[in-house]
Amino acid sequence: MKVHSLSQTQWLPIPPAEAWRFFSSPRNLEKMTPPGMGFQIVSLPSETLYEGEIIQYRVKLMPGIWLPWVSEIKAIDEGKSFVDDQVSGPFKFWHHRHFFEEKEGGTLVGDLIHYAVGFGPFGEIARHLVVKNQLDEMFTFRRETLEKLFPASPS
Repeated sequence: MKVHSLSQTQWLPIPPAEAWRFFSSPRNLEKMTPPGMGFQIVSLPSETLYEGEIIQYRVKLMPGIWLPWVSEIKAIDEGKSFVDDQVSGPFKFWHHRHFFEEKEGGTLVGDLIHYAVGFGPFGEIARHLVVKNQLDEMFTFRRETLEKLFPASPS
């Protein structure tokens, strides 16, 4: 199994507490996911994250074909970071650390993802042809959405 990583940061013109409130609400994940992925929350025990929380989603593979995705919130450092791990879903392995750091009058929001597609060489081909592009599209959409939701003040 080959594990890949994806890292990205984005500065938002909001205080860390506001960034934390937004990102620690699982419902906001729907807002930050491209509509074409058909991301839907199936089961959400709480509106705010807690360690051990199991969240069930589903994503659209293609029209009419949905994949279940179950995540567990593994660790929370209140206001600073949280980790979600895929328990089951489209990846062989998925570990996602979200972090928040006060910086330059706002908040640096970061993601560090380690993931594996599985299926040996066929999975690697799929990663190059499809998965990598989907992840890039997802984070581009998220970046643009966050810029609209939290616009920087004109200088």
